[in-house]
Amino acid sequence: MLLFTERVYTIREGETLELQCLVTGHPRPQIRWTKTAGGASDRQGDSSLHNETLKIDNISRHQGGRYYCKAENGLGSPAIRSIRVDVYYLDDPVITVHQSVGEAKEQFYFERTVFLRCVANSNPPVHYTWRRGREALTQGSDSGVEIYEPFFTQGETKILKLKNLRPQDYAEYTCISSVRNVCGIGDKSAHFSLNNRTAPPSIKLLLDDPLVVNPGETITLVCVASGGDPPPTLRWVRPGGEELPRRSVINGGTLTIPAVTVDDGGAYSCMASNNVGNPAKKSTTILVRGLRKGRFWITPDPYHNDDNIQIGREVKISCQVEATPPEELQFSWLKNGRPLRSSERMVITHTDTDVSPGTTNLDIIDLKFTDFGTYTCVASLRNGGTPEISIDVNISSTTVPPELTVPRGRSHLIAQEGDTVDLQCLVSGKPKPIILWSRVEESGGAAAAAVALMPDGSAETESYDGVLRISNLTREMSGTYRCQTSQYNGFNVKPREALIQLVVQFPPTVEPVYTEIRQALGRAFSLTCRLLRAHPARLLRYEWKLGSRLLTVGQFSDQRDDTNYLVRALNREGYGEYTCDITNEAGAGRCTFLVTGKAYAPEFYYDTYSALWENQPRVYGFKLQWTQMEPNAVDRILAYRLGIRQMGQSRWWEQEIPMEGTIQKGELLTYNLTKLVKPDSYLVRLTPITRYGEGDATERIITYSGTLLTPDILKQLDFRCGFEDEAMCLFSQDKTDEFDWTRHSAATRDTKYTPNTGPSSDHTGSKQGFYMYIETSRPRLDGDKARLLSPIFNMNSKSSSSSSSATNNPTYCFAFYYHMYGKHIGALNVFLRQKGQTVSDTSVWSLTGNQGDRWRQAKVNIHPTTAFQMMMEGVRGSGIEGDIAIDDVTIEEGECKDPPPKSDRQHLATWQLRGFLIIIIILHFI
Repeated sequence: MLLFTERVYTIREGETLELQCLVTGHPRPQIRWTKTAGGASDRQGDSSLHNETLKIDNISRHQGGRYYCKAENGLGSPAIRSIRVDVYYLDDPVITVHQSVGEAKEQFYFERTVFLRCVANSNPPVHYTWRRGREALTQGSDSGVEIYEPFFTQGETKILKLKNLRPQDYAEYTCISSVRNVCGIGDKSAHFSLNNRTAPPSIKLLLDDPLVVNPGETITLVCVASGGDPPPTLRWVRPGGEELPRRSVINGGTLTIPAVTVDDGGAYSCMASNNVGNPAKKSTTILVRGLRKGRFWITPDPYHNDDNIQIGREVKISCQVEATPPEELQFSWLKNGRPLRSSERMVITHTDTDVSPGTTNLDIIDLKFTDFGTYTCVASLRNGGTPEISIDVNISSTTVPPELTVPRGRSHLIAQEGDTVDLQCLVSGKPKPIILWSRVEESGGAAAAAVALMPDGSAETESYDGVLRISNLTREMSGTYRCQTSQYNGFNVKPREALIQLVVQFPPTVEPVYTEIRQALGRAFSLTCRLLRAHPARLLRYEWKLGSRLLTVGQFSDQRDDTNYLVRALNREGYGEYTCDITNEAGAGRCTFLVTGKAYAPEFYYDTYSALWENQPRVYGFKLQWTQMEPNAVDRILAYRLGIRQMGQSRWWEQEIPMEGTIQKGELLTYNLTKLVKPDSYLVRLTPITRYGEGDATERIITYSGTLLTPDILKQLDFRCGFEDEAMCLFSQDKTDEFDWTRHSAATRDTKYTPNTGPSSDHTGSKQGFYMYIETSRPRLDGDKARLLSPIFNMNSKSSSSSSSATNNPTYCFAFYYHMYGKHIGALNVFLRQKGQTVSDTSVWSLTGNQGDRWRQAKVNIHPTTAFQMMMEGVRGSGIEGDIAIDDVTIEEGECKDPPPKSDRQHLATWQLRGFLIIIIILHFI
């Protein structure tokens, strides 16, 4: 696994961030982006989290943090690289004004110490500058001024202190906040004009408090500023951050709410701020007239134990109503439709009007036969505006307290998941009370009752007919349900209650639900089906089948939660779909196993070096390389069926690639595709074949990509590159350096800015010829590096030896022309990069300083022992006149004919990258 020093990437808020993770490895690694917790960029479910590129549009400050790119392919440990994204921003500064002594009534700032505080949210920390008029204020520049940062603000606030205010202190003040132009963020400023009229805000409300209105009316709340300089800004808010009604219309300090509803009632506050002193706040309450929740209950004679209503006893009828405003609530009583007044035997009382909800009581003392009848409680509001509420209560010889029972056989119900069940409690009595349903759970050994939620999510459910219907039962709905009488709309006696036990049965839940098992003939294997949960959990049976053929049956014991089926030696008839059904009264749970001898799919090797080559002018070839996924899981792979189809055509060409011996896991297999027509692309399909038959196929597209190199190019001893083609002979830019090499010709390059550096033509003297050079003008810095990588060359297998001694390794001559002209020339370094089990870079040539305005040739002998490439590194010097150019690069087998220069200051530096997965993060922002 690779370990890298973490990089920090900065970006301005609002821009687009792209993090690109370049990964090598085989099989092709799976990539996932993650982020440290707490950021808004933890976008679960976003598909970009699984791509090589993570893109965040319009990035916000909360999306900064550490991002991780994790790559894994099942071999060894995952490779992980992290990068910290720092989002820069600068908000507009705000100036607030305070004073240290209590306010004076007339001149707020006369002979007072005044503080001007400047605050701006930013990243990185902000730097503040104060100005008075055009004068820059600094600590010590004025004896009456102090500038400091309070400790508790951690440098985010800069305070300007004016001691014992003087006439010259009445002026225009400017606070300039700056993050020193990081990420192009410019300075921002705020202004405040301090004068002898400067004062904190004060406001008044032009309305009644509380404001009582009828539903449907339009109300207007008016708030005006009664003081403050500069003039304060007014806004309306509701407590707790609650939003204003959506229909609201706001015009300055005026809030209009049309067609007011009961939900619009409550407190409203007017806030005034002018950044001087503390904001002013005044509140009012809107009361929307209304009556709600009319209830009644009958209280039998409290002096007797008998709950029945009898002649000669006392009876109380109570009526309760919620009213807004409560002080406008008024009650009246009727008997058989006629007004009823309080008397010695009929005593009418009301609770305090300030108590909500309001309650009225009718006490009937020494009940007589003539007192039987219908009593009506009427609730209304004094000022009208809402319909009155009437509640009828019948008192007669048949008025009896409630009784509650559960029908026979219905106190213990058994149902199955998905069913609909009715829980029923029979209630008698007159008047018939409301039934309240709730749920009870037994908790702990003491069986203490704990309230649980009802199926609809509520704590309690009302029922007028005593029936609780539960649809689409789930196993979580099992438990004890309680029905009880409510004192409202009934008797004020001890509640009657009953319990119903509901048992929800469900089929066994098992694992695995589906598993594919690949096995070779003659092997033994075992299948296991595990029971996770079931109800009832007893009398569980299992049944194993292969297709429709019954294999074995049995019953679970109390000690086991799984069942196994053993195949001692797999034969051809043993392939197929095995099922295990575990059953109870509610149904069955099934484990399914597909046993097959199909080989797993091959995995194409996408990181092949020089996979494309030209073997004729009009055709090209491709070295197809792959590994086999789990080759030892099934019978030996005898061959691969290769199918190839030209893109856009329907006809497939097929052939078999025979395999000798056993394929090992991770073994790289190769087959050369030839006579592919330029520039067409081809779809290639590879299917493994065993004794069982065809396995899983894998497809990929082969695409012609322009200038190509032959894999045997070193045998031909003819690699030459003058950079005349845009493909640059497959040279590439290193992604880990600070800047890139540039391909140019003297005819197109503008040398007006730095005329005293760089070549005036290519190596051959042609102004139309191309070469590669490093541009050292700004923003390049001293020491910045640009690296150019050659194609990767495979070693000539005939000339390479199994011995690791250097004397048996072939020698190649690497030659090139260089141009190093200018007084600020840095260095040109050449490295040999070898691609073996590890990657190593070895310095083979180096030159520094001004070499004059001419092309020179360098030659160096190299001794690679494995696949290799050459790296040309240009290092920027101390100034802009330091352009370095290269041209006409060649590699030939054998010693260089001319010895290399004597004073090229060669040195060796070796570094290694270890691990199967290599991750490089490239950053872009728009």
